[in-house]
Amino acid sequence: MGKLFGTDGVRGIANETLTGSLAYQLGRAGAYVLTKEMDHAPKILVGMDTRLSGDMLESALVAGICSMGAHAVLAGIVPTPAVAYLVRKYKLDAGVVISASHNPMEYNGIKFFNKDGYKLRDELENEIEDIIFHHLDELPSPTGGGIGTKLISDDAVEDYIQFLTKSTSARFDGIKVALDCANGAAYKVAPISILNLGASMCIIHNEPDGTNINDGCGSTHMEDLKKFVVENGADIGFAFDGDADRCLAVDEKGNLIDGDKILAICGLAMKEKGMLKKDTIVGTVMSNLGLTMMGRKEGIEILQTNVGDRYVLEKMMEGGYNIGGEQSGHIIFLDHNTTGDGVLTAIQLLTVMKETGKKASELASVMETMPQVLINAKVNNDRKNDYLEVEEIRQAIDRLSDVFAEDGRVLIRTSGTEPLVRVMIEGKDLAKMEEEAKALAALIEAHLQ
Repeated sequence: MGKLFGTDGVRGIANETLTGSLAYQLGRAGAYVLTKEMDHAPKILVGMDTRLSGDMLESALVAGICSMGAHAVLAGIVPTPAVAYLVRKYKLDAGVVISASHNPMEYNGIKFFNKDGYKLRDELENEIEDIIFHHLDELPSPTGGGIGTKLISDDAVEDYIQFLTKSTSARFDGIKVALDCANGAAYKVAPISILNLGASMCIIHNEPDGTNINDGCGSTHMEDLKKFVVENGADIGFAFDGDADRCLAVDEKGNLIDGDKILAICGLAMKEKGMLKKDTIVGTVMSNLGLTMMGRKEGIEILQTNVGDRYVLEKMMEGGYNIGGEQSGHIIFLDHNTTGDGVLTAIQLLTVMKETGKKASELASVMETMPQVLINAKVNNDRKNDYLEVEEIRQAIDRLSDVFAEDGRVLIRTSGTEPLVRVMIEGKDLAKMEEEAKALAALIEAHLQ
């Protein structure tokens, strides 16, 4: 049997690969692993995004939790980072989020947080997997008064909004903000939080119906927001993904401010205020070379990890750093929250705008983005990690690495959640980069079907 957990929990097409039965098993095994050493009936917070399949999976997951004698505390529709925060605020024993993040609506996912609001270490995920594959029948099944219950958290959304608004001392009066809420979990908390801080606002994709999450909108489809910002004369725009742990921005001219530029803007502002721990920003191997160049110029060290906000967080905690993230918009402000937080990121960027009095485009100019081409090779999911075992592919990668060695780089990596091998080339000659990346992607597809 294959591996359940990817880079961000368990994910699949709801009712096909991510079934109610699997959600029930994850509820049982997850509750056991996360709470087995406790001497009280544990309480586990459960949140979800706006997908139609959320109700089905929530019911099955909660049944699994209660069957272990644990109590499920339902937060309803909230961003993933809200669960990370509220687990700590409410002093609960664990948290679970039902979401497939930026994926299309037919997908869903289940990811766990420990009592401190951190995503699980690989070892704990492996333990949950091992129980589901080999030891489910050995788990305890209490009866009578030992069965757990379901509780409703009526204050979850409001408590998270209060946390967000208290994350800055600035007021945003005089700033017009455009929001694209991806018809997802941010549809309430993002506009309310930013309005509470004094900004004026215009909003798109803020009417979730269960089927329109991430549908041509949000942080993976920035075209609507770029146009919307310019048409409405907004000072800045923000787009979130389905579970609102990502945020990308658009300046007043309609130009993208990606995660690397957000790291550069906020990291530099933190350094100037003496708040950037060890003068270091943590990025990933996908971070643009321009971020490293900015760091050299400004006296900021840029560290790189494997792709995935969990690996960024591990490096931050290991080294005592307080800002890190990904080009895709997962930005972790460890002084405030324990995971990527899209709405918090928007508030921190607005704070820099307000405190400096600079336009978004001026702030973004601190970093020059080097041209970068990313082509996805669609492959057999079971073979996606075998690309280096094919001699022809390995030779092609080595050749490209030599070609772009002087003024660029080549990076090949597999998707943690989809049947894709990603080919990224960075350099100066965009046409040549596109030609070479497409050729390599086609070669990978031909061999790994």
